Amino acid sequence: ALAREVAAEVDGRDLVGVSVGGGSDGNFTAAIGVPTLDGLGAVGGGAHGENEHVIADTIPFRTALVAGIAARVVAG
Repeated sequence: ALAREVAAEVDGRDLVGVSVGGGSDGNFTAAIGVPTLDGLGAVGGGAHGENEHVIADTIPFRTALVAGIAARVVAG
């Protein structure tokens, strides 16, 4: 809920839950039903390869989202 609230405040986005594979430790918590926020890194493609890239236009939103979440957690 917190990430959704912050995303809406940043630019009106509605974050939606999805289930994906991958190597995140978040898979362990999600598997036992704990709400898990993952995927806050850069948006891009070609992970760990010659063509790995970041879509620069997505950086401001991701930065504001992470900063907003962190600020709320610290503030309690």
